[in-house]
Amino acid sequence: MSQNQCNQGWIYREVVDAQATGQALLDYYSQRYPHSQRREWQARIEAGQILVNGQIQKPTYPLAQGQHLSYQRPPWQEPSVPLDFEVLYEDEDLWLIAKPSGLPVLPGGGFVEHTLLHQLQRRYPQEHPVPIHRLGRGTSGIMLIARSPLARQHLSQQLRERRLYKRYRALIGPGALPCRFDIDQPIGKIAYPRLGYLYGATPTGKAAQSQVMVLERRTAATLVAVRILTGRPHQIRIHLAAVGYPLLGDPLYQRGGLPKPIVADSPSAIPSDCGYWLHAQTLAFEHPRHGGWTTWTCPPPGPLADK
Repeated sequence: MSQNQCNQGWIYREVVDAQATGQALLDYYSQRYPHSQRREWQARIEAGQILVNGQIQKPTYPLAQGQHLSYQRPPWQEPSVPLDFEVLYEDEDLWLIAKPSGLPVLPGGGFVEHTLLHQLQRRYPQEHPVPIHRLGRGTSGIMLIARSPLARQHLSQQLRERRLYKRYRALIGPGALPCRFDIDQPIGKIAYPRLGYLYGATPTGKAAQSQVMVLERRTAATLVAVRILTGRPHQIRIHLAAVGYPLLGDPLYQRGGLPKPIVADSPSAIPSDCGYWLHAQTLAFEHPRHGGWTTWTCPPPGPLADK
């Protein structure tokens, strides 16, 4: 598919949870997915694009726990993104990929075929790639992809047990920062227009740990290395913003680790918007078949490289 063609559409599937029992079908979609207006969800239900256990239902249909919902989104033209990527290493169990900034990893939002996962499946049609971890759309750098069931199980366990070593480079503003410091600001869901919620710095969130080291102090910026010991969504962006140093160019997170205020008549930013400087430079793990600790690096783009 060229970048100016429509994709094949997508089916979004989910299962009704206990909290939604008795809720009308229209209320369910319009409240959970406020990126579309209520009248748009009603039109989709009435057009038969949304099914309950494979059947067309009215907008007022009351849902029950365990029912299967599916929303058939018609084909659409996805935003243009950089689709090329470099394979740093591959064997029978895994790939190490250098992901460019701007390329989403998994389907979501307006992206299905313009994703790293889809491009991998096109390049290796007989394979079933499984990303072991994620990078934000605007984040560049090294990604670990499982190629075999053994790798998927073994590497996922390392991720859960926090045995994957992940080190990033980020560009923040100038300041009198110590050479090394830790950040342990909890990260959790907060309400946000258009999306319903996103992640930010909140005392009620889950524990999160980052270790920061200053690499270079420049006139208009500071280059830092960040090791994350937990894997909360947008952890580095939120943590550095929480201590007063949001990533340069970040369209969403401001000082304090919360999203920027919504401006009337202007589109609100979302986490997948690009513009910030963040690169996954180093990844270390135990090889699932051969054993032994292996470390890989991915060269950073210009502003994140050493001067």
